[in-house]
Amino acid sequence: MKNLPNLTAIRFFLATLVVIFHIPQFCRHLEFPFYNALPIFDKGLEAVYMFFSLSGFLIIKLLYIEKEKTNTVKLKDFFLRRILRIFPLYYLVLTFGFIYYHIIVPFMGFKDSMDYDLPTAIALSVTFFPNILHAYNPGSVLQVLWSIGIEEQFYLFIAPLIFLLPVKRIVLFLVIFTTAYFALYHSEYFVDFHKYQMYFYYFSFSGLCGIFLSKKAFSDIIYKLRIPILIVFLLQFTTDIFIDFFSTMGSYHLFSMILFGLSICALVSKPIAFLENKNMVYLGKISYGIYMFHMIVIQVIGFVYLKFISKMNLPEITSILFLNLSVIIGTIIISHFSYKYYETYFLNLKQKFRAKQNK
Repeated sequence: MKNLPNLTAIRFFLATLVVIFHIPQFCRHLEFPFYNALPIFDKGLEAVYMFFSLSGFLIIKLLYIEKEKTNTVKLKDFFLRRILRIFPLYYLVLTFGFIYYHIIVPFMGFKDSMDYDLPTAIALSVTFFPNILHAYNPGSVLQVLWSIGIEEQFYLFIAPLIFLLPVKRIVLFLVIFTTAYFALYHSEYFVDFHKYQMYFYYFSFSGLCGIFLSKKAFSDIIYKLRIPILIVFLLQFTTDIFIDFFSTMGSYHLFSMILFGLSICALVSKPIAFLENKNMVYLGKISYGIYMFHMIVIQVIGFVYLKFISKMNLPEITSILFLNLSVIIGTIIISHFSYKYYETYFLNLKQKFRAKQNK
């Protein structure tokens, strides 16, 4: 599947929304100066839901195209590609997180309450159930891994199903699954879905959108409506209009699920020069690192602020700017080096493997 326009750069903005969502939370917890008065500072969860939608759109579309062309799905190849992209950074941050909270933090004289036992926490994380561990407040470095676990769980669910289903049944299955799962998720009978944040319907609905986008009638409608769709998309992340409008979280999630699926279709319908700029595309490429490393950087900058900067009696606005800018810039720098000297090795293996399979 050829590269689709605009989506890579969008990942950078989504990752940045997660970063600026967590900085004020961290600062409030430690009684540092913080600023979060604008709605854009409170859109970290929406950014993660959009990440889920992007993953569902791309993965299901890719699997559907393969199934349509070959009447099968090479599950081993699919999972190997996912492993080479996800596992190296996931296990790196996971290892650091456990070392940090169980060795470094106690060594530095800080106390951190642990609501879990270490063997269980390691077992859950290694087997990609960090969303269950998240419910026990394992510490912010480890808590951000919950969404990676959700993605992997969905991949393990959807790829074998598409392998088993006839091509002509895939769309019907996705429609039924999305509708039924959404209803069950927001019912009172399956509370664990909500407790462990298993937002599978974002993936499946956007996957449907990805399949429909290959149909001319649907793509023509999206192209004509792309401007109003993208305006609503921007309003979602810059205002509280919609969260205030919907009376329940279920209705808000329904709106967000539909909006994100349609927004991805609108984004890929026509290249946007700003989002296709090579610098923006590169920032999008390192967005996985930005998401994974930002809580580590927040911890480091928080320590520096506590030990040195806070003693300077700076104006509050100066402290806020220092905390935010140093975290954002520091995270980008670390993510760049991680991408260039660590992740790229595995990405090159992934490309070599894909080229070998395509021969």
